[in-house]
Amino acid sequence: MKIIKLNKNHLSEVISIHIKAFPTFFLTFLGPRFLKEFYESFLYDSQGIGFVALDDNTEEIIGVIVGPLNPNGYFKRLLKRKWFSFCIASIGAIIKKPSVIKRLFRAVFYRGESPEGMNRSLLSSVAVSPNVQGKGAGKALVCKWLEEVKSRGSKGAFLTTDAENNDAVNKFYQKIGFKLESSYSTPERRKMNRYIYDF
Repeated sequence: MKIIKLNKNHLSEVISIHIKAFPTFFLTFLGPRFLKEFYESFLYDSQGIGFVALDDNTEEIIGVIVGPLNPNGYFKRLLKRKWFSFCIASIGAIIKKPSVIKRLFRAVFYRGESPEGMNRSLLSSVAVSPNVQGKGAGKALVCKWLEEVKSRGSKGAFLTTDAENNDAVNKFYQKIGFKLESSYSTPERRKMNRYIYDF
């Protein structure tokens, strides 16, 4: 495989991979238009960093990773610039389930639940096609993203992931070198682990 920078021509395949990789997740429920706005945001902000993994033989996208170099102010700028687009993109989900409005509001204003101490880059999302999971694409993407944020002056990185029924993902990050920093529960009582990786 090879890893290259995310560009706008990748978005339709990236959205498809996200939906297949995370069929029951909230961002997937919000729909393809919302996912397009989410991934596209990393193309048009100077702090946005994104890569895709391509199959060497077919040039097919098999994975994607995105996250801001500095999450402080990133999501505020995103909301200011794209609030109308996010509203339009989420209408379908709200019609299906009006009770999601509070959770949607929190998702749009999400700040990454930054750990205390020095500023770290936020690994927002890693998605790998189910057809190739376990074959190294996820690790290659994370290592490339870490290499990029370090080269741009970041002192470390952090991420959050589910604490329960998510053993494979937790072990995946631990093997790469992420350290469990803390655990907490969301307002929906979803238990989360927060990991850090300091350079």
